Amino acid sequence: MKPLVRSDLPPILVVDDSDDDFDTVSIAARRARISNLLVHASDADEARRLLFAAPAVAYAFMLLDCNLPGEDGLTLLEEVRRHPQRQTMPVIVLTASINPRDRDAFYAAGVNAYHVKLVNFEEGLASLESVFHYWLTHVVLPGADTSSTGKHQWL
Repeated sequence: MKPLVRSDLPPILVVDDSDDDFDTVSIAARRARISNLLVHASDADEARRLLFAAPAVAYAFMLLDCNLPGEDGLTLLEEVRRHPQRQTMPVIVLTASINPRDRDAFYAAGVNAYHVKLVNFEEGLASLESVFHYWLTHVVLPGADTSSTGKHQWL
């Protein structure tokens, strides 16, 4: 069953130059029954237009590829972390790079998580489903109204 996109939920920004990878993220979201709209930017310039447009869209989080055409994901992340309205937005790197230098550079720049794309399609989908569940059901995101999310409220 395909979940309906709900306009009352914040969209998720997916910054990846690969249409195939965006399709995989979309399949994982459907399988995880995520109702948030997925917004696709294929490069840093397009992502920047979406992130810094007025009025600002409150994204739940951003999935960011390391290697983008032109400007790389690290440069975009650094700009996001300097922007007053975006500096607390969760950013999850979604990349094929297992290079420790890439991983360490992204963490030093303020990424919230570094997620390596898995080669096996089914394992990759399951892994992405867990990313969605973690960031949308187990974490209280900046600016979230927890009184209406149905999340557990711990005393």
